Amino acid sequence: MEEIQSRQGQGRVADAPSGHWVYRMLPRGLWPYAQLARWDRPIGWQLLLWPCWWSTALAASAFARPGAALLDVLPSLWHLALFLVGAIAMRGAGCTYNDLVDEKIDDAVERTRSRPLPSGQVTRGQAVAFLMAQALAGLLVLVQFNGFAIALGLASLATVAIYPFAKRFTDWPQLFLGFAFSWGALMGWAAHFESLTLAPLLLYCGSILWVIGYDTLYAHQDKEDDALVGVRSTARLFGDKTKQWLIALYGGALLFFAVAFALAEVPMPALAGLVAAGAHMARQVRVLDIDDPDQCLALFKSNNVVGWLIFLGLIGGGVWAVISPHF
Repeated sequence: MEEIQSRQGQGRVADAPSGHWVYRMLPRGLWPYAQLARWDRPIGWQLLLWPCWWSTALAASAFARPGAALLDVLPSLWHLALFLVGAIAMRGAGCTYNDLVDEKIDDAVERTRSRPLPSGQVTRGQAVAFLMAQALAGLLVLVQFNGFAIALGLASLATVAIYPFAKRFTDWPQLFLGFAFSWGALMGWAAHFESLTLAPLLLYCGSILWVIGYDTLYAHQDKEDDALVGVRSTARLFGDKTKQWLIALYGGALLFFAVAFALAEVPMPALAGLVAAGAHMARQVRVLDIDDPDQCLALFKSNNVVGWLIFLGLIGGGVWAVISPHF
């Protein structure tokens, strides 16, 4: 601990409130809560949202046939909206929970010691109350779905509960993040069909590999601080072989996605989204410099583009099923 304390000044940047519009909109007294929920960092809820929207679009376009009605092959706007609100609420709840678990670790690292709990801006009791409020918002979203989807959503809490502790007992905490962040790949299908088949399960597996890949990029920002405090990660495990691992992870994800699409019998044009996503992933690997923290963060954030490409590909496939008889 003495070594950690003596090197606290070596963190990359202070993890403090930015000039984001969220802070300009909120009274200063609420800034610590916005920071707990990471409302100024939308990439987190965006990446949580994509498996939900993919699964919703996959279910809507599954088994689509030429001449189908447009509304029958497009995802439910109501479900998309529910998943959007739920992703924001549950990502914030997850971050708050993670900060409660990691308060001592955060206090030992310069980049994170300015967070609300280690800096004393909020008490643990206040953070717990905020956590419960966000979880309640997530529950209100969840109960809008069918009973099967509700039960499935509640089961995801086990993965959320385990994740913050994973970096203490395994070099693969990103795998546990994948379990939690990919759960939406099951939820969209369950909300549509009130059941699960192999297609959403494979979508889930592919999403897990994708999450491990992009969160490895994120973890490379903090590998030096992680080494100081004994936090384990795939970034530290992969080291100089990160590019090779990313090729395997992203390639595996795309393979799982393609087989899921095939089993769901989505129209062939949906594969265009996967091809485009694969090209984007390949670029990430090609340009990656694991010793450039700013670039690692930028590449991590660019995975939002992967989400859009796959989602729009599925939408395009459904639309093609409707218009193809006219050509």
